[in-house]
Amino acid sequence: MNKPLRRIAIFCGLLVLALLIRDNWIQYVQADSLKDDPKNRRVAIARYATPRGDIIVDGNPITGSTKTSGDDFNDFEYKRTYKDGAMWAPVTGYASQAFGATQLESIEDGILTGDDDRLFFRRTLDMVTGKKQEGGNVVTTLNAAAQKAAYNGLLKQGKGAVAAIDPSTGAILALASTPSYDPSTFAGNSTKVDGEAWKKLQKKNNPDNPMLNRALREIYPPGSTFKVVTAAAALEHDLYTDPDAKTESPDPWIMPGTTTKLPNEGTIPCENATLRQALRFSCNTVFGKVGFDLGKDKMLETAKKFGFNEEQFIPVRSSASNFPEEMDKPQTALSSIGQFETATTPLQMAMVASAVANNGTLMKPYMIDKRQAPNLDVIEQTDPEKMSQPLSEENAQILQSMMETVVKEGTGTNAQINENGVTVGGKTGTAQRGVDNSQNPYAWFISYAKTSDGSSPVAVAVVVEDESANRGDISGGGLAAPIAKDVMKAVIDSKPGS
Repeated sequence: MNKPLRRIAIFCGLLVLALLIRDNWIQYVQADSLKDDPKNRRVAIARYATPRGDIIVDGNPITGSTKTSGDDFNDFEYKRTYKDGAMWAPVTGYASQAFGATQLESIEDGILTGDDDRLFFRRTLDMVTGKKQEGGNVVTTLNAAAQKAAYNGLLKQGKGAVAAIDPSTGAILALASTPSYDPSTFAGNSTKVDGEAWKKLQKKNNPDNPMLNRALREIYPPGSTFKVVTAAAALEHDLYTDPDAKTESPDPWIMPGTTTKLPNEGTIPCENATLRQALRFSCNTVFGKVGFDLGKDKMLETAKKFGFNEEQFIPVRSSASNFPEEMDKPQTALSSIGQFETATTPLQMAMVASAVANNGTLMKPYMIDKRQAPNLDVIEQTDPEKMSQPLSEENAQILQSMMETVVKEGTGTNAQINENGVTVGGKTGTAQRGVDNSQNPYAWFISYAKTSDGSSPVAVAVVVEDESANRGDISGGGLAAPIAKDVMKAVIDSKPGS
């Protein structure tokens, strides 16, 4: 071969090599980025070419899929539908052709679309048989009756949230938030229909912010419900061991280092009150002094054991509740009665009640029971997992008896369930907010129910934001406790043999 031909052959060989390298680079190195590129419409078309799998509650789907109408782009064949969408939105989130996905719809997208790696062999089999790809199902831990009770109770009050947990496992039974939204209204890709619905739900256009998941993402001052944590700290750190022994708590109590009196509400009997009576009447002086005497480090240690100061993933992310890490002694006193910078999600306070009900053991909260293949084979099952031990069994049972006194003869009587030997323990809270407490407070109630066999199937936290109510009518016992009662009763009544 002469020299010119050799050069041409080498040049052609280099071109072929460059082509092969480029081809492999695109197919293997850049495959994921090209697949996820928003300009790659083929991926979106394939995504909506088949129905999504479903999110399941009590054996029934709360989601579905439907053929798109003429208002949608014709190359998107299916879009998401929701049953009682507004009630379940804090659980499902949304899946929209135009606006993406959130919460379970986003986190479990691989299972629901059938793209999850664990479904690889199923997809391969479908390719061989010519069957269209199908999505799997996400089976939740939610209790439909409890969710309905929570949502309907909140609707009567306006804004608020409910979280309910099975103390023995950590399984979430209810997760409600109002005002809410129906994800079906913007599930498609129509500028006229879905785009307008989306705009109306945005906070800048709707000050009620209906797309905020108040059960997981809003942190509120907990008010006196936090006194349960302070009582736990007092017992665990041996500041007081007998709930019926008098405490060293003057009334009025001036926080040392200040000239500020820590006030109690009305004329309740708080001077040197026992821990039981202090929780029953919600004495600020007693629990403020408990926090002051224990000090920041011990209070912070107990709060963290209950889950404060860290995000929770259930698997949807819940905002971290806050117990301040930097504060002086008077600030510690205020923080210990749920004031100063103490702030919490409803989920967090449900975890507090849950740990007390479960004899001091806090189970990790979760809301997915199992993930299923399209043929309903279980590909992953969630096993309950211990998270921490905020209380010893003995101290937890002491605190249970104190919380049960609150419901029997204290501020929480509206949560009583007087049937089938059910015992309820709880704590009310009225959380101040606004400059100089100028705005209507939040009404709180946390509780658990214990059945005649001694088990505790449910713990609940309820917060109500009622800006239109008369200030004097706002109380945890008046607004939040009846909702908690209905949720607890719904769980108990849904148990086999009830």
